[in-house]
Amino acid sequence: MSQENRSNSLIRWLRQLLSDDGFVDAVERVQVIVAKILSIAMLVVIFEAVWDLSTTIFSSLVLSDLTYFKKTLFEIFGLFLNVLIALEILENITAYLRKHVFQVELVIATSLIAVARKIIILDLEKTSGLDIIGLASAVFALSISYWLMRTVSRN
Repeated sequence: MSQENRSNSLIRWLRQLLSDDGFVDAVERVQVIVAKILSIAMLVVIFEAVWDLSTTIFSSLVLSDLTYFKKTLFEIFGLFLNVLIALEILENITAYLRKHVFQVELVIATSLIAVARKIIILDLEKTSGLDIIGLASAVFALSISYWLMRTVSRN
C-alpha cells in the first residue's frame, strides 16, 4: 500500500471516528470493555469474600468455643452481607452489559442492602445519635425511592 493510500485511509478513519455516530460507537465499545474488566474484578472480590466468610465460619465453629462464636456472629452476618452486596454489584454490571442501561432499581436495592449491613454490624456503644438518625434517613430515602421505582415500573 502506498504512502498516499495509507494517509487517505487514516484520514477516512479519523473522520469516521470523529463523526457523532463514530464517536458514540467508540465510547460504547470502551464502556463494554471496562464493564467486562469490572465483572472479572468483581468475581475475584466475590471469591475472596466467600473464602473469608468460609474461613471465619470454620474457625468460629470448629477451632473455637461456642461463646467466641456468639461474639463473632455479627461479624459473620456482615461477611454474608458483603457477599450479597458484591453479587448485587456484579448483577448491576452484567445488567449493564446486557441492556447498556443502568438499572436504577438494582442500584437502590444494593444501597439498601449496604445500609442494612451497616445497621446490623453497628456497635451501639460507639455510635452517636446523629449517626443513627443519618442511617434512619438513608433507609427512609432509599425505601421511598425503591417504592417509587417499583410503582413507576409497573405502570
